[in-house]
Amino acid sequence: MKRRSFLAGAGLAGLAAAAMPAPAIAQGKRQLKMVTTWPKNYPGLGMSAERLATRIGEMTDGQLDIKVFAANELVPALESFDTVSSGAADIYHGAEYYWQGKSKAYNFFTAVPFGMTAAEINAWIYHGGGQELWDELAKGFNIKPFMAANTGVQLPGWYRKEINSLDDLKGLSIRMPGLGGEVMRRLGAAAVTLAGPDIFPSLQNGTIDAAEWVGPWNDMAFGFYRLAKYYYWPGFHEPGSSLAAGFNLGVWESLTKQQQAVVRAACAAENDYTLAEYNAHNGDALKTLVEKHGVMIRRFPDDVVAALKKTSKEVLDDAAKEDAYTAKVYESFRSFLDTTSEWTRIGDEGFVQARRG
Repeated sequence: MKRRSFLAGAGLAGLAAAAMPAPAIAQGKRQLKMVTTWPKNYPGLGMSAERLATRIGEMTDGQLDIKVFAANELVPALESFDTVSSGAADIYHGAEYYWQGKSKAYNFFTAVPFGMTAAEINAWIYHGGGQELWDELAKGFNIKPFMAANTGVQLPGWYRKEINSLDDLKGLSIRMPGLGGEVMRRLGAAAVTLAGPDIFPSLQNGTIDAAEWVGPWNDMAFGFYRLAKYYYWPGFHEPGSSLAAGFNLGVWESLTKQQQAVVRAACAAENDYTLAEYNAHNGDALKTLVEKHGVMIRRFPDDVVAALKKTSKEVLDDAAKEDAYTAKVYESFRSFLDTTSEWTRIGDEGFVQARRG
């Protein structure tokens, strides 16, 4: 081969090689750690975290490889926030009201008693200024947060005995986190926050008398019906529970613009997918609980509902007095809800009433 032909061939080969995508490892593949507040492989909650990690990995063609650690695999569930804030892990997947010890404002980014439905909180976060307030709050803890799942309305739980009056709440020990737990405490119950894996044994050994978790699908998976047969509604405490993926702020800022766009899209997709998943499974699970396991569905008496509503307003008002930033978040939340709730009433609620006939 002549030298000129060889050099020309080499040049074409070099151009072709430059045009081809480099292997993922050469493009800067990163391995990140996600810690969660959920049991391993748990339906809905746990699998949502796994699915989010898979989405991000596939959408970045392997550039971001996220390993998921369930509750207690790397750290206890309720230490997830501090672990990511400090940089010992890169991402958490959990419920923001678990961090109310950092700021009462965190409650508003999961659920508050008699607050927003899933559709309403999505609207507030995406279009009502909620994300900007959340970002500002979380930045002080070295976190960048996103909505990454929603369970929809949750039920107020499983009780060993019927609740016939307010007196039946007095002295009752119940697992209920967030501001819903504070409402119960003010009505005489002893509300505690427990991570998911700790609820069943606590109910079994008598440490608690009642337990709130999520709804029929997840509650059946934990087997609460074996220990308590009365299942109550309405879900006053969590009308639409938004769950979060929180990124260590330094990790988030080190991502490329393209990778950040992928994370935003993946979290939004998972938020939508998980809500649909819960709505798809809860009906079947409720039917199974009643027909196969003999669960007795009960509505709280009217006087109990009225007391829950009155006390919830007091709890929210008091939370807003904790500090100026919580007051700012509460005002945004309340103002948006005041506007959107009228549309919910004549839109969704009006149609459901008409459909029921």
